[in-house]
Amino acid sequence: MAIAACGQAPDAAPTESASTAAGGSSESTSATTADGDVNKDFLACLVSDAGGWDDKSFNQSAYEGLNQAVADLGIKSNTAESTQTSDFAPNVDSMIQGGCGLTIGVGFLLAEPIAEAAKNNPETEFALIDSSFTDASGNAVTFDNARPLLFNTAEASYLAGYVAAGTTKTGAVATFGGLPIPSVQIFMDGFADGVAKYNEEFGKDVKLIGWDKAEQKGTFAGTFDEISQGQTITEGFISQGADIIMPVAGPLANGAATAAKAHEGTMVVWVDSDGNQSAPEHKDVILTSVLKKIDASVADTVALAAKGQFTNEPYVGTLENGGVSLAPFYDFDSQVPQEVKDGVKKLEEQIIKGDLKVESPNAPK
Repeated sequence: MAIAACGQAPDAAPTESASTAAGGSSESTSATTADGDVNKDFLACLVSDAGGWDDKSFNQSAYEGLNQAVADLGIKSNTAESTQTSDFAPNVDSMIQGGCGLTIGVGFLLAEPIAEAAKNNPETEFALIDSSFTDASGNAVTFDNARPLLFNTAEASYLAGYVAAGTTKTGAVATFGGLPIPSVQIFMDGFADGVAKYNEEFGKDVKLIGWDKAEQKGTFAGTFDEISQGQTITEGFISQGADIIMPVAGPLANGAATAAKAHEGTMVVWVDSDGNQSAPEHKDVILTSVLKKIDASVADTVALAAKGQFTNEPYVGTLENGGVSLAPFYDFDSQVPQEVKDGVKKLEEQIIKGDLKVESPNAPK
């Protein structure tokens, strides 16, 4: 997803190699040691989606995963921060020319430049967050040197929708997206099904505003950059009676939280990161968060590459493997009915066991 910068930058900065910083050798520093041994000269690199590393969401989580890998493995890293879509291809190329053994693109919108780079640089390794690779006709393609990092967030969003429906005081909840892309719509699909499950189980009629799963149509800001759009859309939902809103729009969640604060009793559901920790200034309105462990997937992929064990097998985060999850309710714990907490626990167990299938046309293939 295209994400815009907001708030304070993360404290830890990636380690930049001398060659990339000075525009030096373009020779790849891919892992050449025996399997299992870390190549300390390995250079792992990350290209952001539009915005920056301090979005308190998507890019920041990937950034933190890279930093963790550097700290754990003692390797080198470099990053390229994109501010617009036209930066993507040049930034990916700059990483290759700088000698990166692994270059990771953050987000669906980097699919084309990462795929092109993987095709043209077979001796270098790549990864792409939130998208698989497809050809011009939309058919799935694979590259021996490129790994998709995917997340079935519909599973965790299902639980969030159930909680929202069981906690609302007005009988209406809402969700909106930044752009109508699969990695956004999958959250909205799960949320819709979770609301429907609560209604079915308790004989209620909680209304969902902003998304029609069957029609795959809903409310989108058309951007991930303009925080004010999140506030405007949320104000509109509140005027329609919604008191719990899930923005799937990166930094626009900050705008949604601002709107919620102006209306007592209104809450938001954060996505990607644990908003209570990544955006503590908004914790007074964050009911829970749908977590996508981007940081862990990045750290894992970097470790494999640095040990000479890189694989193109897709990583798919699920409730079962901990790649996605629902955050605690923190200060709102007392406001979530016990029957809803019990229901969430039971549903999570059913999903993990495979007894309950959360389906979405936007799920990782």
